[in-house]
Amino acid sequence: MPFHKMKKIISLILAATPLLTFAQTEEFSVTGNAEAIFQYLNKDTLIGANQPAEKALLNSYMNVFMRYKNFKGGMRLESYLPRIQGYPNRFDGTGLGMRYVGYENDFVDVTLGSFYEQFGSGMILRTYEDRALGYDNFLDGLRIILRPKEGILLKGVYGKQRLSFEDGKIVHSQGIVRGADAELHLNSVLKPLKDKKLDVSVGASFVSKYQKDDRDDLILPENVGAYGGRLNMRYKMFTLDGEYIIREQDPSVDNGYIYNFGHAALINFGYSRKGLGITLSAKSVDNMSFRSDRNKQLQDVFINYLPALNKTHTYNLVATLYPYATQPLGEIAYQAEVLYTIKRKTKLGGKYGVTLNANYSCAYRPNQTNINPGDSSRVVYTTKPYDMSDSLYWQDINFSIYKKFSKNFNLKLNYFNITLNNDVAKVTGDAHGLIKSHIGVAEMGYKINRKHSLRAELQGLFVEKYHGQINDKGNWGTVILEYSISPKWFFSIMDQYNYGNPTPSKRIHYIYGSFGYIKESTRITIGYGRQRAGLFCVGGVCRFVPASNGLTVSFTQSF
Repeated sequence: MPFHKMKKIISLILAATPLLTFAQTEEFSVTGNAEAIFQYLNKDTLIGANQPAEKALLNSYMNVFMRYKNFKGGMRLESYLPRIQGYPNRFDGTGLGMRYVGYENDFVDVTLGSFYEQFGSGMILRTYEDRALGYDNFLDGLRIILRPKEGILLKGVYGKQRLSFEDGKIVHSQGIVRGADAELHLNSVLKPLKDKKLDVSVGASFVSKYQKDDRDDLILPENVGAYGGRLNMRYKMFTLDGEYIIREQDPSVDNGYIYNFGHAALINFGYSRKGLGITLSAKSVDNMSFRSDRNKQLQDVFINYLPALNKTHTYNLVATLYPYATQPLGEIAYQAEVLYTIKRKTKLGGKYGVTLNANYSCAYRPNQTNINPGDSSRVVYTTKPYDMSDSLYWQDINFSIYKKFSKNFNLKLNYFNITLNNDVAKVTGDAHGLIKSHIGVAEMGYKINRKHSLRAELQGLFVEKYHGQINDKGNWGTVILEYSISPKWFFSIMDQYNYGNPTPSKRIHYIYGSFGYIKESTRITIGYGRQRAGLFCVGGVCRFVPASNGLTVSFTQSF
């Protein structure tokens, strides 16, 4: 951003400060948050870590949200000088990364500028931000939400997606996105259902994109629509919801410019009572890459979001070595989970009770029947929802048991059996076919006194051999120790050791130490050490993070 523009923005904020301070206690409110991540990196040839020319890297941003009576507004200043490792290489400079104004009352909510929105489960439209992934696909344009009657919610959106942030400016996708959504809570709308125990909501969505035909050798549809409906029901301790989406022909780089329609189906069932929770989910996806620019790849300008049907893991070896990324071109996935608590003061539960958790998830390739590839329609195969082949993409079987032995000591034991098809959901260049791993984790917590506590994790990952040879990088072990002084200080050290690598010189210790300080809504963390290369995933969306060796300082603040 040019200096004179930045100076003007800062001057306006400073000039308004006295008014904001006065109005904060009246009808005017200001909230927000800020974050900065600084890295100073060293070269480490042993792990393949490079030192950038600048040596130091910085990501920072600040959100400011304001409201006065029914009016609202907000903005986000972002700065990448340059971006930290793993972020998209198009992120650079300092400037406004998001801004909006709006008005809201009981009937209407209108926003002009940058906004995030989701229709249903998100399989037809979801714009959101995840700074850990470097992901931000908000829409820039107009959003209108109407509540004409109790139980009726109508939405309309129109705009362009954020693609990147270059030279301190927002860069938009080429395509235009338009959409409408309606949701009815039938118990509020229909009098016969008003006092019924069965609670029912229905919804319908339509989203289309426009992008000019940019090919001479193909006839590409310039307007592509997607549409579908959903149903949500709750009865006493039971819940059931489902959604089905159809996307029209959308030839793109992702699907090799075929003219197949796409579909996505999702069903969730749940049962919950005191001490017991059961969830069952099923998903069917085929050719559902839906972007506002048909020529983009990786995580750029997705209009929709396909939820991952596998448990979100947080343990180091489980979450970072063999994560699974949702396959938008096709997968049929299932998940089942049971959470059970053995009651306190029973023979098995003991004084504090015992919590048991079992989870299973899998994803398979859809069963696709090929059509003559020379067909002039370029529809190359047929498939049906939930028609599953025997080609496995992913399988995760895990169990955990948590027990509190005393007021001061608790223990959680975990087992994970994970199988990943590296030819499809590729996470490493050192393996082919199925990678089968067994992971055990013991997590212990000990409270020394009212302020001081210890936590430890012992993790081991064991990879099955592939045709008699060590698969991928072999076995790993991780040890984590944390010491906390409540409410302000915390210290931790982690050693991730690739002791089973088939190449002895690559049996490396990745040691990383950190400490932090917390005061009210301010948090400062300082860390130093090695971090291995790999995928970082959240909810089936992943980004690659290169190996690094150096110092990281992070600062967060909310107000």
